[in-house]
Amino acid sequence: MASGATAADRDIPGGYASVRDAYDTVAADYAAYFPDTRAETPLELAMVDAFVAAVGPDADVLDAGCGAGRMSRYLADRRVRPHGVDLSPGMVAMARRDHPDLRFGVASLDALPFADASADGVLLWYSVIHTPPSGLGELLAEAVRVTRPGGHLLVGAQSGHGIRDVAPSYRRFGHDITLERHLHTADDLAGGLAAAGAEEQARLVRRAVGTERDDQAVVLARRA
Repeated sequence: MASGATAADRDIPGGYASVRDAYDTVAADYAAYFPDTRAETPLELAMVDAFVAAVGPDADVLDAGCGAGRMSRYLADRRVRPHGVDLSPGMVAMARRDHPDLRFGVASLDALPFADASADGVLLWYSVIHTPPSGLGELLAEAVRVTRPGGHLLVGAQSGHGIRDVAPSYRRFGHDITLERHLHTADDLAGGLAAAGAEEQARLVRRAVGTERDDQAVVLARRA
């Protein structure tokens, strides 16, 4: 992928500053608690595998909102070339520490530092959950912009409408942060992608299991 900016690790101001600060605070504990894909069910991983098959081997894939790099590793282990970016420098530092052979940088998902049509695919794996409904279309349009025609996008999120306070989940680790997530249905995700020029190919909606509070939605789309 060709980058449109060289200062990939610059601090990112703007409306997501509180989200960035929260993840900077919890980055080390997050990386330890979510080292791999054990949090995913086989159904979710089947959708990721379908995405990998759609983009094909050796594809250049943007892992947008990569966190500590666990999904980038999953992609790389399946012969895809991921480039992970995340809003949080702390999370990117964990990704580089744990996956030194992969590429990571800091970027805001609503202003990606990549050229138009520069990626074979974009993975937004629970990366839109801190974006309110009013900003979802803009964020998805930015992901479609960097996807080449015929390329694929995969978006996952907790399903529904409303806001959840997720800060209490981190208090057990001793972190006093402010962090909320927004619910988005599969229709919300597919509609935002379609408005930006990416046609839905498949979707998964599954019920909450275990300690989950919400259903899960995943949409696979192809840029026209």
